[in-house]
Amino acid sequence: MRVIAGKYKSRSLRALAGDKTRPTSDRLRETLFNVLTTGNPQALENTTWLDLFAGTGAVGIEALSRGACHVTFVDSGKAATKVIRENLKSLGIANGFNIVQADAMRGLQSLEQRVFRAEYVFVDPPYASHELYAEVLSFLGNSRIVRATVIVEHDKRFDPGEEFGNLKRYRMLLQGDSGLSFYRRSIAEA
Repeated sequence: MRVIAGKYKSRSLRALAGDKTRPTSDRLRETLFNVLTTGNPQALENTTWLDLFAGTGAVGIEALSRGACHVTFVDSGKAATKVIRENLKSLGIANGFNIVQADAMRGLQSLEQRVFRAEYVFVDPPYASHELYAEVLSFLGNSRIVRATVIVEHDKRFDPGEEFGNLKRYRMLLQGDSGLSFYRRSIAEA
């Protein structure tokens, strides 16, 4: 696993041992960031991100590499938050991030209370946890956390849904066994 582009391009990232965590593949991350930067390579400059179910932190680290000013990583696993810290340290990233060890819903509720806002929210729960997709997306669709875009990684055979509160899907891509659904906050609510 490596950083695809930007300041830390081609640098290696450590993965978690075992098969409990499924890191977002290099290829899928490349697709995700290509979609977000099409026509504007600097589109991610100075943006704020929330990486939910962060695992190794690869998506949030990719955002930092491409110019994001801040990423909040949320994961419930102690081993995952340790790997995120180690990956950030190995790249020499000392600021511009926050790591929250909590399950996604508790993390979201805490961020909501702190009036946290992010231009981009990446959501990648365990593929089999269909009810978790609905719970998290419903919360985000009725929250002020999301400034613009939510990206959801999911199994290609599972459709997380079209609309959640103020979030409406505008694009879905399938690649290999995975899918990416892109949701945008309604303009009236932004």
